[in-house]
Amino acid sequence: MINTSDILQTVRMIADEKLDIRTITMGISLYSCADPDPERMAAKIYDRITRQAENLVKTGEILEREYGIPIVNKRISVTPVSLISAASGDPLRAALAMDAAARETGVNFIGGYTALVQKGMTASDRKLIDSLPEALSRTERVCASVNVASTRAGIDMDAVRLCGTAVKAIAEATKDTDASGCMKLVIFSNAVEDNPFMAGAFHGPGEGDCCINVGISGPGVVKRALELEARDAPFDQVAETIKRTAFKITRVGQLIAKEASARLGVPFGIVDLSLAPTPAMGDSVAHILEEMGLEVCGCAGTTAALALLNDAVKKGGIMASGHVGGLSGAFIPVSEDIGMINAAASGALSIEKLEAMTCVCSVGLDMIAVPGDTSASTIAAIIADEAAIGMINGKTTAVRLIPAPGKNVGDEVEFGGLFGRAPVMRVSPYSAERFIARGGRIPAPLQSLRN
Repeated sequence: MINTSDILQTVRMIADEKLDIRTITMGISLYSCADPDPERMAAKIYDRITRQAENLVKTGEILEREYGIPIVNKRISVTPVSLISAASGDPLRAALAMDAAARETGVNFIGGYTALVQKGMTASDRKLIDSLPEALSRTERVCASVNVASTRAGIDMDAVRLCGTAVKAIAEATKDTDASGCMKLVIFSNAVEDNPFMAGAFHGPGEGDCCINVGISGPGVVKRALELEARDAPFDQVAETIKRTAFKITRVGQLIAKEASARLGVPFGIVDLSLAPTPAMGDSVAHILEEMGLEVCGCAGTTAALALLNDAVKKGGIMASGHVGGLSGAFIPVSEDIGMINAAASGALSIEKLEAMTCVCSVGLDMIAVPGDTSASTIAAIIADEAAIGMINGKTTAVRLIPAPGKNVGDEVEFGGLFGRAPVMRVSPYSAERFIARGGRIPAPLQSLRN
């Protein structure tokens, strides 16, 4: 039974170690909004979202005051728009309706401008991908994602090529703000349907009519626990300390999720225990790895340390909640983690090392700034590499690259807030143009035939 005593035990974590509820995300099905008339479709989308989520922000603010727990973002995720806009053929109209509904409800972001194309593309999927530059430059709060690969289906390289082109076009369309539109697009392999974190959140086809998903974060809490309980201790003790800490902070998420669910009259979905960092000092996944004994994140041993952290977080968190889901683990977004920022700026952390780290963490190459002249084919090839890691390992991986117009290695882009800042990182100068031009589908690995 969860009660306020569970929260009282975490007062120090909240006050001193930056424990927070990173997001309450309401997932909303839009299947009833499909309509061959674009205007009617848009009106249905706006009405459905604003009616269902009218009390979401207010409820989150009340819970913050009552429990003293920061709830950083209130968000909405919706059914992948390419499924809803197929009849009308106008996904952009849906994006504009989503943005208007997000403003009306007061949420920070709305996710689900999404296409699921791991095995092939419909005409609606292709239209959505083609519309990404306009949709993300004309809207403020809409987030988008494309799932281009899965362990079961392989990698759709035609979709990968289109996504590389789209990222470049989004960067150009938002060049006045250092390609900020690219922050709102995630390219996935093995995307999950209940992820509450942006920019990749969507309300999957297997989800119900509506639900509440909560994402909790506490890198600072984990680092402090290691300092107090496991400094210079063997790795067995390090893992146990992380597991116990993850259990405690997941209980906070479970409490808030249950309370929000009850007050909004919406079913509880999952708690996503993800160590999602911020640019603030004391809230860094990189600093946890360094507390384990690394001189700097990115040096030899980093991948092993991250593997331990990710596994221990999952083991501790899953015992503390009735339903753990989403991505749940450790995130390594470069621009959003002060330790990662410093490691990248010093040259200790490269894209190649980050790619190795993604084999054992919960996401992928996230919030990485690259030179503005990086070609669409190189971006597509980076997406393909990361998708292959997800496909072969049966895990979620993702890419969120920001080709900053006019910027080169050694420069920096500044986004502010949770998005932080990012040093522009080096990419290989050698071409993958012929590789990407082949198109077709990379077949699924043998382990896809598990049944």
